[in-house]
Amino acid sequence: MTVTADVAAVLKEQFPQVTGRESLDWPAFNVPAGQVMAVLQCLRDAGAFDMLVDVTAIDGGPGRSPRFTVVWHLFSILRQTYVRVAADCTDDTRPVMPSATGLWPAANWHERETYDMFGIAFTGHPDLRRILMWEGYPYFPLRKDFPLAGLETELPDLAVVDETGAKVKPAPYMGGPFVAAPGRTMDEAEPRAGDQSWTEHQEKPL
Repeated sequence: MTVTADVAAVLKEQFPQVTGRESLDWPAFNVPAGQVMAVLQCLRDAGAFDMLVDVTAIDGGPGRSPRFTVVWHLFSILRQTYVRVAADCTDDTRPVMPSATGLWPAANWHERETYDMFGIAFTGHPDLRRILMWEGYPYFPLRKDFPLAGLETELPDLAVVDETGAKVKPAPYMGGPFVAAPGRTMDEAEPRAGDQSWTEHQEKPL
């Protein structure tokens, strides 16, 4: 029996509302939001998917409802394969999803990043704070309605200190917009800022 059929059979028996999700690589399933924690626990305990690799989200855009879908990628050390689980948020205005931190502590930072970038709150998370942008930042940069070039926002006057506690000047941001060029490798295709002057200055030998 293939891994896909094996996992699908287990989920179909216990969760009739779970359906297959179109995927070009790994087994993938659509799960109702109210059952997603039970499905994830089943995959961990009965399916041997013992490692949470990633938590992210999909924004279908302002015209789609449900607009937001949370996606979990799990890996099984025993099976040496992945599985993908997706669940739609039922509220487009204030999207929420249960936290998986009780199943995998590693979900902590993944969920914080998803909250920071998409504005999806994870109920039951022990410390749901922004992880990349500062608290009080009014936007969610990976939403479809956030412009590629960004939005001009006043930076807060944050106190940055070194290991001795002395206040230091934070490193400046490189200037955008960020552009991805076609490349054969991830490194070649990685988006880079239009203004690389700060990086080039730092790379100069002393």
